[in-house]
Amino acid sequence: MAEVIENVSDTAFWIAYFRAVETRRADALFQDPLAERLAGEQGKRIAESMPMRFMTEWVVAIRTCIIDDYIREAIAEGIEGVVNLGAGLDTRPYRMDLPASFLWVEADYPRMIELKESKLAGETPRCVVERVKIDLADVSARREFLAGIEARGKKWLVLTEGVVVYLSVEEAGALADDLKRMTSARYWIVDYLSAQAMKFRERSSVAKKTKNAPFRFKPVDWFAFFRERGWRVKEMRYMTEEGERVKRRARVPLAMMVLMKVRTLLMSKERREGLKKLAGYALLEPIP
Repeated sequence: MAEVIENVSDTAFWIAYFRAVETRRADALFQDPLAERLAGEQGKRIAESMPMRFMTEWVVAIRTCIIDDYIREAIAEGIEGVVNLGAGLDTRPYRMDLPASFLWVEADYPRMIELKESKLAGETPRCVVERVKIDLADVSARREFLAGIEARGKKWLVLTEGVVVYLSVEEAGALADDLKRMTSARYWIVDYLSAQAMKFRERSSVAKKTKNAPFRFKPVDWFAFFRERGWRVKEMRYMTEEGERVKRRARVPLAMMVLMKVRTLLMSKERREGLKKLAGYALLEPIP
């Protein structure tokens, strides 16, 4: 029997499904009316087969809000375009309030680009959208693509939502070096998972279900890894703290919630604070 997730691209349908779930909520944190169409039956099938569904629902909602905010802030600071690497089924050019002249470039595998263009035929984006069919793991093709982006003379924000976690340390380092060579890349949005969070995930039932798309990025020190490649954190938003800020908690089963509360009460204040910083999203900027 085939695995419900056969490769990394399949996770895009899973994530789109939960953006659709959020959109249907009465207290939705954002609206993504195209998510359900893009997720399709495949997204629903993946979501229904996965354990800890309540946690994925929460993570997708909070991470979407964080990245949306980063993009708005960057535009206010003069960013003229987004380069979305491994864009998957993202719909921000259609659902966010973006300047009409803003340029959004999506890069992904040909099959993902073709599927997306087919599903979104007839829809009008809020800004200028370009899509590029590319295997970003092909280093020479990626560098040629990024050189073309650099030559356009714009101020760019690079978005890698749910991308770097699937790369090896060596692959992530090569990508960081490529982006650092771009003088026009002013910001870079990257997933953050602490070493503790990675250990939690590796022991989880979700990891077993996603064995064909494992998390591989495990630097000894996440912050040092990017600093050594010329990137520093301009802003970090942690998932738990952001959830508290927007007043959104995961819909945890009662028994699990009670167990978590008991365990938390037995922890030191320092450890409790540490649990709030297990995962998040960083807005990186190049070190001069």
